[in-house]
Amino acid sequence: MLVLIRRVLTGLLLLAAVLAIVGYWLLQASLPSLDGQIETAGLAATVTVERDELGIATITAANRLDAAYATGFVHAQERFFQMDLQRRVGAGELAALFGAAALSLDKANRLHRFRWRADKLTEQLVPRDRALYEAYTNGVNAGLAALAVRPFEYLLLGVAPEPWRIEDSLLTVYSMYFELNDESARRDSQLGLLRDLLPAPLYQWLVQPGTEWDAPLRGGPAVAAPLPGPEVVDLRELPEPLFEAASAREQTRVVHGSNNWSVSGDRSADGRAMVAGDMHLGHAVPNIWFRARIRVPAVDLDITGVTLPGTPLVVAGSNRHVAWAFTNSYGDWQDLVVLETDPQRPQYYRAGDDWLAFDEVVEHISVKGGPTEELLIRQTQWGPVIDTDHQDRERALRWIAHLPAAMNAAITDFETAHSIEQAIAVANRVGAPPQNYVVADRDGHIGWTIMGRIPRRSGFDPATPVSWADGDGWQGWVEPGDYPRIVDPPAGVLWTANARTVDGDWLALLGQGNHPTGARAGQIRDGLLARDRLTIDDMLAIQLDNRAVFLQRWQQLLVSLLTPEAVAERPVRGELRQLVQQWGGRAAVDSAGYRLVRAFRLDAMRAISDALLAPVREQIPDFRLTAHSQLERPVWQVISQQPAHLLGPQYASWDDFLLAVVDTTIDYFGDFEGGLADRTWGEFNTMRIAHPLTRGVPLLSRWLNMPPNRLPGDANMPRVQGPAFGASQRMAVSPGNEEEGYFHMPGGQSGHPLSPFYGSGHDDWAEGQPTPFLPGPAQHHLTLAPVANQKGQ
Repeated sequence: MLVLIRRVLTGLLLLAAVLAIVGYWLLQASLPSLDGQIETAGLAATVTVERDELGIATITAANRLDAAYATGFVHAQERFFQMDLQRRVGAGELAALFGAAALSLDKANRLHRFRWRADKLTEQLVPRDRALYEAYTNGVNAGLAALAVRPFEYLLLGVAPEPWRIEDSLLTVYSMYFELNDESARRDSQLGLLRDLLPAPLYQWLVQPGTEWDAPLRGGPAVAAPLPGPEVVDLRELPEPLFEAASAREQTRVVHGSNNWSVSGDRSADGRAMVAGDMHLGHAVPNIWFRARIRVPAVDLDITGVTLPGTPLVVAGSNRHVAWAFTNSYGDWQDLVVLETDPQRPQYYRAGDDWLAFDEVVEHISVKGGPTEELLIRQTQWGPVIDTDHQDRERALRWIAHLPAAMNAAITDFETAHSIEQAIAVANRVGAPPQNYVVADRDGHIGWTIMGRIPRRSGFDPATPVSWADGDGWQGWVEPGDYPRIVDPPAGVLWTANARTVDGDWLALLGQGNHPTGARAGQIRDGLLARDRLTIDDMLAIQLDNRAVFLQRWQQLLVSLLTPEAVAERPVRGELRQLVQQWGGRAAVDSAGYRLVRAFRLDAMRAISDALLAPVREQIPDFRLTAHSQLERPVWQVISQQPAHLLGPQYASWDDFLLAVVDTTIDYFGDFEGGLADRTWGEFNTMRIAHPLTRGVPLLSRWLNMPPNRLPGDANMPRVQGPAFGASQRMAVSPGNEEEGYFHMPGGQSGHPLSPFYGSGHDDWAEGQPTPFLPGPAQHHLTLAPVANQKGQ
């Protein structure tokens, strides 16, 4: 019997060893080609692909189409699974790969019919753009075919990758609309609910468009509205349960954002203009960007920056003449249209004097391991029916992403721009999610504008849902000549950080989206203006600034509450006071005080806003105002003025209420092991930069995920950092002097765990250490050559 058991165990061990060897061989065989020569159809001339020690690719080609082909080849070999996910997100086709777990997301995304829209746009591409996308697509499929074994993710999923198509590149851009726009018009919906259920003065005060932290490029901070009096709202009349200190469990929330700025030659130490940018996005493995330098000497093209795998485009970077960077604009790029349906014929809605029938389209969603799902989409002349409001009225979504003009390849014209005037003219005709675009040129000039299409509205307030049945709505697009633009401001610097950038007629043109507070923008502005002669090193110092300027008054408030009398009532408050006094004023990994101040603010914000929103919460108990980022002003007005009519009836004084909030914060952290001193910011702000497959197979985490670094930074400061969100790259560069610039990003160049470039450069990003903007000396040299019979034709 023992002999038999030993034989079985030996056999199992041998089988495991064989499987391990086979698995390792398959992984090795799916690695990209880094050296040698590959003959491939579709090229007009030989292309070289060099990689430096970090895997940054330098592509040198005889023409732009061959460069696009080679870009596609490299993207496919290094990042095809990532590209596949991007197109599937855009199209709502993830369930075909992952099964029913992805079905709800597919249904939400399929509502927008981006696959159908991409197909239509592909048919309408101008010849130049179509040739570029065709070359890229051919390169992608050639790169995929050149792998000895399909990318490893498909081996684990047991499926074969589907070939790339031209429209898939458009879907990749559509997926960025989901990332950067409010695809369900959640802000419009929430504000509409508040408008309908709150007294008008209370609504107007709660949704003030800005705070004292605003730092726009044009104009100043918004003027504060006065507190509503007791004749408008009197919380002393509320039932007690509606006004309680809230749970601190929302202390994990991070506000999204990006930073960019430009410095004129007059303000820099060496007389050269500079651009700095760090785009903040969700973290994943691999990182969203792929670094590349594309050179076409025959036409004097030399552009370095980040490409978006799935497209042939350099998104941000420098072309030796101009450099540029982006932040999301948070303008108003969508509206909810309240539909007036015919009571007798509910399949009709009113449009002027006409009653129009809803168009109905059935989308079929493939589900791996399950039956195909059908999704019925009802469409209007303004867009698809997206939801029903609290009055049971159907609403349609008008979104720029649904319109053909919101998608084009004009961004490629940045490659050949030689001045800020040329670059700004390009930006104003690009079809893409609208962005704050800052640019500098090698002559020392700087500028700002909006990149992307802007709808021209007429006849309605776009902040909340309304009917368009009487002809109100969008009236075409704003002409490029009417775009807001700022060129060479007297201060010699321009900055944006997702907050409001302008006022007056320009703000009316862009609309009021869910702008975050201007604290981050103001801290950047102050950092720039505090230095006389700015250098590249100053750019990185500002990007890594984790000073908690925004929270200083909250820290002072918390300390003032923790008096000897308050501590005597509950001794643990004394420990809190000591930690908060020693907080350091930064979002530092070893600071417990910072984390506690942050949690206290969020608890107070929620407690006060819940009480003010009591009329809404009576009808919708779980309502949270999550789509309006400007609550800081009304909440701080309440705390600083402490009016009796805005204090709940169960509290004898405002100090009693705020101490109840303090205790809620303490009690939340009391559920953790150890005392308050162990609750450091780094304990929470530990990176979770994961490969998508590890969500379903956690055992793969140690091989596929990035290290769980504890990092400084948070919202409302330049170094935005959350566990799974933050700077997807950091750069600063002077056009024409790229050799002195820097760049780094999380994750690494390759999506293959056995690649030397999987995670390359990640530690530099985590530690804030710059790496050169330009690729370093070539460590690998790959030649892509036309096939022999093709060359002989």
